[in-house]
Parts: sequence; structure tokens; C-alpha cells
Amino acid sequence: MLIFLCGIPLALILTVVIIPASLNISFGIRDCYVNTLRKIFEFGRVKIERKKHDGEDDDDSDDQSPTSSLPSKVFSQGNGQKQFTLDDMLSFSACGMQAIVDDEITKCFSAEELPSWNLLTRTNKNYEFISVRLTILWLIGWCVRYLIFLPFRLTFLSLGLAWLCLITTFIGLLPHSSLRSKLNRYAYLIAFRVLARAISASIRVHNSENRAKGGGICVANHTSPIDVLILSTDNCYAMVGQIHGGFLGTMQRVLSRSQSHVWFERFEMRDRMIVTNRLKEHVEDHSLDPMLIFPEGTCINNTSVFMFKKGSFEIGGTIHPAAIKYDPTFGDAFWNSSRESWVQYLIMVLTSWAIVCDVWYLPPTKMEENESAAEFANRVKADIAEKGGLVDLVWDGQLKRVAAKATLRYAEQEKYSKILSKD
Repeated sequence: MLIFLCGIPLALILTVVIIPASLNISFGIRDCYVNTLRKIFEFGRVKIERKKHDGEDDDDSDDQSPTSSLPSKVFSQGNGQKQFTLDDMLSFSACGMQAIVDDEITKCFSAEELPSWNLLTRTNKNYEFISVRLTILWLIGWCVRYLIFLPFRLTFLSLGLAWLCLITTFIGLLPHSSLRSKLNRYAYLIAFRVLARAISASIRVHNSENRAKGGGICVANHTSPIDVLILSTDNCYAMVGQIHGGFLGTMQRVLSRSQSHVWFERFEMRDRMIVTNRLKEHVEDHSLDPMLIFPEGTCINNTSVFMFKKGSFEIGGTIHPAAIKYDPTFGDAFWNSSRESWVQYLIMVLTSWAIVCDVWYLPPTKMEENESAAEFANRVKADIAEKGGLVDLVWDGQLKRVAAKATLRYAEQEKYSKILSKD
């Protein structure tokens, strides 16, 4: 009897989740779920705005402090010659403070700000007790996410990872042939579709006819390792990426059992040469799965696109751009690796409402005549940013880990010295 009772939930999971995921069939339940959440969040937004409006003070004008205007001149003039005085530095100090306040780099490495609360205390920590109804909604949401969703999602995650480990081990024992390639493709798609169910991923794919073909290179903006999961639900890729430790490192070794991926150390010049040579060999063989590369080299919070490294654009292959845009209303997909481990991030994703995103496959493109690799990379980056509604920035993503180059500081210092120089 106990075995029978335990078999009922397993059969339900297989029927409703695993088998439809394997066949890429959707019953529309996730879309209905997402639309319901939108209505609940809208109700919360109205409650919060009404509470804020009621709590506004009538004497707001008393709190306003006069703003001092900085001198419009940069230098004092005397007898037709430039004379440096102490107040000449005020405008430069103002520019420096404005650069700190409006820093467009640092804010790209933190979670995106939400226009309204999504009933998660990890985003806005003071709204759960703003009204009785909102408090009840937050408590119900907490119970649903941690007591219902989390156990089911952990089950789906375990099944997907177990399938991935077993099938890659089996396929890795087979000799290289067309049969092995087909088996690997089907096993790959099934595993990632099941894993996508584990995070309640709702993916809207646009222009699927532009998906990367064999021997091509797919490049996309990078928010977290979940990007691989999102793109791998409808295509099979050979991946190029940074070597990781821990859980991610284990997954890299598992994936490498059945397919040849390229893992490298970011700051090792020898590894860079290996990657370049491997890419050149790959684009010449159209029977291979397309390569998946994230040229930014680091995770950005999905509001902007940073500089694309030119390495993957100088080998002469066909580039298949893809733009990924997440909706942070239901869950933040950004992984801040400098603050949280992968396991911590995974728990946050599993206890979010859902991962909702759009994927646009852009038309394939090649390097134009008289176009350098850097110009080609910037053109592709601009196309991805425009399609995904992201800000196109010129900064190097490695500023997340290392200090700004000395040449950038010297350039600003040189501008300052030229202005201060006297005739």
C-alpha cells in the first residue's frame, strides 16, 4: 500500500511534467500562472502607492534645502591671462561626484530595481507589513514558494540532473558516430527542458528560424549560467566558458562526457590560444553542433550589454546573435558571483515565483569587407542590445573584478592638465 501511495505522486510528476517537458509540450499552465501573478502584483502596487500617498506630509516644502549653483566659469581671468584660484576646481569636483552618483558601471553588477514590489522580501524589505491584506498575501506567497514549490522544484531538479549524469555517461561510452550525435542531442534537450521546469521557466522564443546551425557560433548577452539552460531548451550546443569549481565545475565535467566542450582559465594566455584554434576547427565542420559563447565574459544584470571580446569574431565563421531579456518582476535571474555562491543563487531562483524571459534569434551575420574584428563585435553587440531593449555600453566587463586601466586615468589627468596649463 505504501509503495502504491508513493507511486501516485511519481506517476503524476511523470505525466504532467517530465513527459511533456521531454516532448516540448506545454499545457498553458505556466502562462496562466504568470498572468495571475501579474494581477496580484498590480494589486500590491496599488496598495503600496495608496499607503504612500496617505502618509505624505503636507509640509514637504519645509524639507527642501536650497541648491547651490556651482560657478559656471572654470577659470578666473585677470589681465588677459589664466589665473588658477581655489574655486576653479569646483566644477571638476562636481563632475567627479556626478560620475559617482550616475555610475553606469557599478549599478550593472547589482540587482535590477523593480518598478513595483513582487512580494519577495529580498527585493523590498519594508512592504510586507504596509497593510493587512498585503501581509496576508505575502505570508501565503511565502508558504506557497517554500512549502509547495521548493520541494517540487528540488524533485524536478534532482530528476533532471540524475538523467543528465546517467545519459552522458552512457553516451560517452559509445564510439563516435552519427547515432551518438543524435542520441546526445535528444538527451541534451530532454535534460535541459526538465531542468527548465525546475525553475518554472516561461520562455518566449522569437524568430526561431534564425537559430544557430551546425558549425556556427551563437553569441548572446550574459546574465547568469541559467542563460545556457534557457538557450538549450530548443537547441544543442557545444559550450565555451570559464572553468568553475564546486557544483558548476561538476556540471561542466558531466557535460564533457558526451560532447567536446571548451573550458578555459580566463587569464591564461595558453588557454586563449587553445580556444581560438578550437573555434577555427569548429567553423570548418558543419556536422558539429553550434558553439555557444558569451563574449562579455561576465554576468551583467540584464539592463545593459558590455563590451564583446573580439576573439570569437576574428575567426571568420558565421555568427548567430541571440538576445535574452528577463522579466525581473517574477524573479531575478542575475547572478552576482562576487557576493553569493552558486548554491545560494540556486536556492534564490528555486524560491522565486518564476523565471520569465524572451529570446530573440537575430539573422546570422558575417564579418563585412574592410571590417575589423572589434568593429564586427561592436556591430553584433549593438544589434543584440537594440533587440533586447538593453543599454549598449562600451565598458569592459572585467571592471567587475579588476581596477580600471591606468591609461583611462592618465587620459582624464591629461585633459585636466591641458585646461590648467597657462599660455
